[in-house]
Amino acid sequence: MTLTDESMNFKGTVEAIIFASGEPIDRLRLIEALDCTPEKLDGVLNEIKNEYDDRESAVQLLLLGSKVQFATRPQYAAAIRNVLDLKRNQPLSTAAFEVLAIIAYNQPVTKAFVEQIRGVDCGGVINTLCQRNLIEECGRLDLPGRPLIYCTTAEFLRCFCMSTLAELPEVQDQQTAAEVLQSIQPVNGEISGQMSIL
Repeated sequence: MTLTDESMNFKGTVEAIIFASGEPIDRLRLIEALDCTPEKLDGVLNEIKNEYDDRESAVQLLLLGSKVQFATRPQYAAAIRNVLDLKRNQPLSTAAFEVLAIIAYNQPVTKAFVEQIRGVDCGGVINTLCQRNLIEECGRLDLPGRPLIYCTTAEFLRCFCMSTLAELPEVQDQQTAAEVLQSIQPVNGEISGQMSIL
């Protein structure tokens, strides 16, 4: 087997694993499973991403922080929903965007922190955002009562078409942050405009 064949086989293996997983898969898991260096994996991921982008494929490789996933491009969401009879996601409420913005721009944070900024109980909104997999519990503070702390997820990055949190636009205050998140939704003001290829 030539070096080129080995390289093509590695690239094909990476592509097949990501496609078959359906869900975002952690780069570290790929590195361990394939016994390769982070640099080799990142090189192949960028090559795959560029190939799909260059040919303007309906499918794209999303680089979601430490995770990767294949997804359809947002402009095909309506057609996919029609054919697969998928229910449209309910848009997030203004309160949900405010809570999501507070968490995204200040994470990791406690429920008490969010409520201190908003001035109202946020338990229901936080539960909704957890159910939608936009935020998740990411530990507990070492304080009395051991309060849960929350952070955003790879799904958050996917829904807002970002690779890392560093891509969040700069904002002056929490209200502006919520408005910014609302403005960058990819499809018809809906969360999750992209769909995983299963």
